[in-house]
Amino acid sequence: MPGAAPFVIVLLVLAALIVVGVFLRFFGLWLRAMLSGAHVGIFSLVGMSLRKVNPSVIVNTRIMAVKAGLNISTNELEAHYLARGNVVNVTRALIAANKANIALTFARAAAIDLAGRDILQAVQMSVLPKVIDCPDPAKGRMTIDAVAMDGIQLKAKARVTVRTNLERLVGGATEETIIARVGEGIVTTIGSAETHKKVLENPDLISKRVLEKGLDSGTAFEILSIDIADVDVGENIGAGLQRHQAAADLDIAKAKAEERRAMAVAHEQEMRAQVVEMEARVKEAEAEVPRAIAEAFRSGNLGIMDYYSLRNVQADTNMRQSISDGGTPTGEKQ
Repeated sequence: MPGAAPFVIVLLVLAALIVVGVFLRFFGLWLRAMLSGAHVGIFSLVGMSLRKVNPSVIVNTRIMAVKAGLNISTNELEAHYLARGNVVNVTRALIAANKANIALTFARAAAIDLAGRDILQAVQMSVLPKVIDCPDPAKGRMTIDAVAMDGIQLKAKARVTVRTNLERLVGGATEETIIARVGEGIVTTIGSAETHKKVLENPDLISKRVLEKGLDSGTAFEILSIDIADVDVGENIGAGLQRHQAAADLDIAKAKAEERRAMAVAHEQEMRAQVVEMEARVKEAEAEVPRAIAEAFRSGNLGIMDYYSLRNVQADTNMRQSISDGGTPTGEKQ
């Protein structure tokens, strides 16, 4: 068809322009990779762009790895990039590990990076160990306080030298666990000492016993040394506890004494009430005597002479009682 020829020509021209544009866009990266010995195909660069991967990052990272003697494929770099990993940081960590003769594969480094750990910092800590203060001053505590068996408080500071254990970095405990375990070991060691003087004479005793406990198990670190930076004498906790105990015992004794006094007062009141009750009964019985005498008169069982004899006996009794009390008789003999 005569009219189709111009249309085909236009399509060919457009295709040629697209190819030239793509070639010009990725030519610089392709040429740089080829000259660096880290060859990356031009179509691989196009595929990266279509997969929304930054070709510059991949090419520059591969060049860096090849120049350092590492052979990392573009597929591995792309896969880690698409997984939202830090490709540059992982590659730098692999280069640092290779220079330090530390066995580290790309797969493990990528896994550590995706787990949220800084793989480059971990490798650097494997080469250059880190010193951790125990306790952490940033938490507000400056010393670890413990009490020896003699009751004297000791305040200790320790410095823990650790290096990263790359085999346990994924899933391993962090620095906070190391600080907590070392603090627990220091408290246990001081608490088991017979006297505080032994700890002051041999501070390394704490380090030896703490290291024997294997505190780095399950953590992302390996403890190299535990050094006691300072040990100070604190308060006499034992004496203070004894004072508090003595004060508590005194309060208990006072409470018991007050309880006994209250019981004695209550018992005394009860006895007085019983005395009053008995006196009332006596008065009541005495009140029955005149009635009995009157009844005896009416029934003829008591005569007038018997009555006067009874009065004389009462008068004699009152007189003898008055004389014995040093007073005067209260009645006369009839």
